[in-house]
Amino acid sequence: MATRKAAESTLYHVHPKGFWKKFRDAVVVNPEISSGLPIPSLNRYPQPGSRPEKYSTPATKASDPAQNPYWKRDVRRAYPQLSVITQSDLSTLLIQHSQPQSVAAPKEGETNQVPAKAPDAVDLTQAIVAVTSISPVYNDAKLPPEVPTPFKRWRPERAPDAPHDPNAYFPMLLYK
Repeated sequence: MATRKAAESTLYHVHPKGFWKKFRDAVVVNPEISSGLPIPSLNRYPQPGSRPEKYSTPATKASDPAQNPYWKRDVRRAYPQLSVITQSDLSTLLIQHSQPQSVAAPKEGETNQVPAKAPDAVDLTQAIVAVTSISPVYNDAKLPPEVPTPFKRWRPERAPDAPHDPNAYFPMLLYK
């Protein structure tokens, strides 16, 4: 005959004593069932809160008040910083980046490099005309970007006419 082996459900649980044991035996439907309260010395070892040393937060750069001022931590006043680009700055950037950058191969024994001369400030409209005359920005093959839409744009297409008398006046045109 095979015997069923199962864990003892009451082995590691607290049992009532004295009056409460008699009361429990009288009231409970199944007195053999466990109370569900684990014995602290057997359940978790070492028990939580029983260690003598105390936890201390490790020191970091953020915990040093000298290296962590309030104005760096205050996110309520982290306003976006403005940046200003003048038209002359923009025109020089346009002219510099419209020309392909070519770098000559270094020669042996040559150590000094001549820095590139900064172009003179040009009016913005003249810079735009100069850049677009070299290479057009948009053409039939390269169209400007369109605003993305979640739906397909409707293009009208003629649909076959509704059935009607071919000799009658029928002004209605059908489109898909």
